[in-house]
Amino acid sequence: MFLLRGLSVMAATALAACGGSAATPTAIAVPTQAAQAANASAPPLRVVTSVSPITSIAENIGGTKISVEGVVPEGVNSHTFEPSPSVARVLAGADLVLLNGLFLEEPTLEMAEANLKEGAVILTLGDKTITRDQWRFDFSFPESEGHPNPHLWPNPLLALRYAELIKGELSRLDPINGNYYAANYAAFKARIEAFDAAIRSAIATIPEANRKLLTYHDSWAYFAADYGMEVIGAVQPSDFSEPSAREVAELIVQIRKLKLPAIFGSEVFPSPVIEQIAKEGGARFVEELRDDDLPGAPGDPQHSYLGLVRTNMEIMVSALGGDARLLAGLETGPVYEGKAVAVYPQ
Repeated sequence: MFLLRGLSVMAATALAACGGSAATPTAIAVPTQAAQAANASAPPLRVVTSVSPITSIAENIGGTKISVEGVVPEGVNSHTFEPSPSVARVLAGADLVLLNGLFLEEPTLEMAEANLKEGAVILTLGDKTITRDQWRFDFSFPESEGHPNPHLWPNPLLALRYAELIKGELSRLDPINGNYYAANYAAFKARIEAFDAAIRSAIATIPEANRKLLTYHDSWAYFAADYGMEVIGAVQPSDFSEPSAREVAELIVQIRKLKLPAIFGSEVFPSPVIEQIAKEGGARFVEELRDDDLPGAPGDPQHSYLGLVRTNMEIMVSALGGDARLLAGLETGPVYEGKAVAVYPQ
């Protein structure tokens, strides 16, 4: 079915998954003076990531104790990204490879498995954040193809679970700096909790009839159900083509019926079709939402996972008639002190 109706995630179960391991802190060995001296001269852990939101979360938790490099350039469709041979060399040097999983980066996963050095680890975050019964399917990700919607990170609570998993693996690989990773995680968690509260307050200012999302590429399935929104449709089919004339007509009718004030495109997926749908449906077309392309430039405070969330929420809340000023004071820069450590390919 083309139109998405009645999306509902089992929020309580998902939240349990987010916090399921929080009650069991990672055991951290107390280092000897000799071990501390050896660690001071050891190179930082080399962490390789896929999409920029994961790169940013890893940077926040690892801070100055790791070097982290993303391999999916910003502005590139992560679903169709094919890593070049040069990416194999980057993956071969990694101590830890962080991927989203849920079938998002299969070519990169295959390359990582083929080039992984002894002792290195591949961690697929999405697969360890939700269970199979929590997978979401929709027009862009139909159940018939068996690949769920992989966009967990627009939900800050699920991104916090990503951070928890990263903290645990870094602490296991580098126990001497376990307390450092734990402190960064605690600071990041406090930021996420502030974001969560502010987002809920801002969404509450949107007229209830407007709390509906029609987007081009559906990145909001896991966010919407947890934050009182409803995804009523997605325009882009699973093969990344354009929808049929009939599907376009159905969406226009639905927009008119619901009197939606705005529908949303994506910077990564420009499409004249959704602009046409907005125009004929009497809605404003907003094309600035980002899936995994961080705002600003590397080094800017807003060029971060938290900057991505705040920017998207400001755009969405304002377009749907809410008060985005409630989001203005949220901090988006890194939680650690020191020089930036992440490399974001452009």
